[in-house]
Amino acid sequence: MSDNGENGDNGDGTAKTAAPGDKAGKAGKTDKPSRPSSTGQAGQGRTPGGPQPETIRFFGTTWVGHDSGYGLRRAAVAVGALVTTVAACFVMRLAYQGVETADIGSFASVLFVAVFAVCSAVAFARTWDGFRRRPADPAREESLRSLKAIGFIGSLLAYFIRSLTEAPGEQLRRTEYETAAAAYEKRRGARAGNPAARRKPKPRRG
Repeated sequence: MSDNGENGDNGDGTAKTAAPGDKAGKAGKTDKPSRPSSTGQAGQGRTPGGPQPETIRFFGTTWVGHDSGYGLRRAAVAVGALVTTVAACFVMRLAYQGVETADIGSFASVLFVAVFAVCSAVAFARTWDGFRRRPADPAREESLRSLKAIGFIGSLLAYFIRSLTEAPGEQLRRTEYETAAAAYEKRRGARAGNPAARRKPKPRRG
């Protein structure tokens, strides 16, 4: 006596057909979602190998090719820095008038002006120097942060002057980027090798 379930028929000689749900269930178990190929659209969004340009505040990486509104960004930074500098000077004038109105002595007034003048000069020098080279002592730069905050007018003035010629810090980052790119190309060429420059093995002497 044969078992119909094992033979796969309905008992009358006709083949047993699976229900649509069974086919869907089997297909769901056996079929795997196709993975995107590495050379398709997924590969188009990948970042090419090699060093990447460093971003600059307000400019991003537009300084590399001077595109994507680079000129407008420079103009906006220059105007913004100049307007902020003028507004800060106006606030400092009001503060100085407040010190004079308080009538706490001429020494306090002179000290007030001297502190802000020295802090502004230091902030301008450190900010301008930061556009040209990396800080040799990061700990020292960290200790001067409060001093630069007091003399923020000097930093704003440095941003304004530098923005007239380039993005602040562009020359430094361009030099570093081009040096790193050249070194990367040199290393890649050394790894690939030049078949024409390879030495042919010397024949062995019998």
